[in-house]
Amino acid sequence: MAVPIKPEYGPTLGRLLAPRWHAAPRLLRASVIAAAGGIVVLAIGLVLTLAPASYSHGGAVPFSFTYRGLFKTTPEPGGYVRIQSRYPDGSLKYSYAVDPLSVPAYSGGVSGVLPVYASGYAERLARRFPDVVIRGDGKTRVNKVPAYQVLYETRIDGREMFGRNVLLLPEREGAREGVEIVMLTAVGATSEVKEPGEVASGGVLLRPLKTFSFG
Repeated sequence: MAVPIKPEYGPTLGRLLAPRWHAAPRLLRASVIAAAGGIVVLAIGLVLTLAPASYSHGGAVPFSFTYRGLFKTTPEPGGYVRIQSRYPDGSLKYSYAVDPLSVPAYSGGVSGVLPVYASGYAERLARRFPDVVIRGDGKTRVNKVPAYQVLYETRIDGREMFGRNVLLLPEREGAREGVEIVMLTAVGATSEVKEPGEVASGGVLLRPLKTFSFG
């Protein structure tokens, strides 16, 4: 139903164009309608492409994060989720995976148990990445939650990769079940990452780490 318009404000553009529209050949009108529909579809596709996607995990260790420019793929056996992007030749460019983390019973705060757990982490990492070279480790934070990180370099698909794994437990007393966030960036993939410690400080891995939260 048309919205009433005062005579002094009319006629509307629709009324002005109506005679020409009805007089136009049927093929022309069909082409205009098809073109308009194509523009709408393109706009929707553009919005969906630019809008960040989200991932939520339930169960005993619920968490969520958002991401953009990465695509879901099969996680490693036992892992929760993995998103990544690849170069045109198929080699890995970026990878962000969340895997389960379980630490032994402990006393004290969460920030104290993670460095102890990480003391034997190099051996576990070497089983995952045979060419790994540890570059450092230390405390960090994910959305103000205390965490611990291990920095390394390795080779995957023939490419040198910077790696940064973050060990994270929920902020509650005695928490033993958490997550291991495994992040990889190919050397040269972005000027914002020149060493393992800069992984997820810029580029497409920044968003999923920055938006990660338990619950």
